[in-house]
Amino acid sequence: MEELRLPWSNKEGLLYGGIIAVITCIIMCEFNLFKNAGRIGLDLFLEGLICIPILWIVVMLLMSFIVGRVADCFVRKYTQPVDSFYTKIVFNIIACVLMMSVSMTFIGPTIGHMLSGELTLEALYSWPVNWPTNFCVAFWVEMLIAQPAARYAMKHKHIKMLKTKNAEKEAM
Repeated sequence: MEELRLPWSNKEGLLYGGIIAVITCIIMCEFNLFKNAGRIGLDLFLEGLICIPILWIVVMLLMSFIVGRVADCFVRKYTQPVDSFYTKIVFNIIACVLMMSVSMTFIGPTIGHMLSGELTLEALYSWPVNWPTNFCVAFWVEMLIAQPAARYAMKHKHIKMLKTKNAEKEAM
């Protein structure tokens, strides 16, 4: 039997990745805006929400075509078939967060600057300072919020599908 907490198809993979991406995008975007401004405010929160759709698309493209594939290779290389589900999930999170934080620490602010009409090299100059913080925050967001939420959604979707399938079999 397949794992209930993980996607069973490409369509479900998009849903699973989309849930993770939207949660992580919102939290990381707002975190970085608040951190860089040195304050928390509704105006900054709303400013961050404007960037979310574009960031989400960028994250989904990176995950689908580059990061996800490299992370899968990493997990296969450093885990064994007998390793637990959680071991493989943790290795996947480490690989994905490492690659996404490295790239999005530059891409995220660049998108924000472009949307505000001022393209600068600030994201490049501040990358060495911002990346370690972004990695640490994103890691815990993935471990404690985004991944569990996506696995919860998949599990409940699969349980509902299996109940429907069993009900159809019984009706025959």
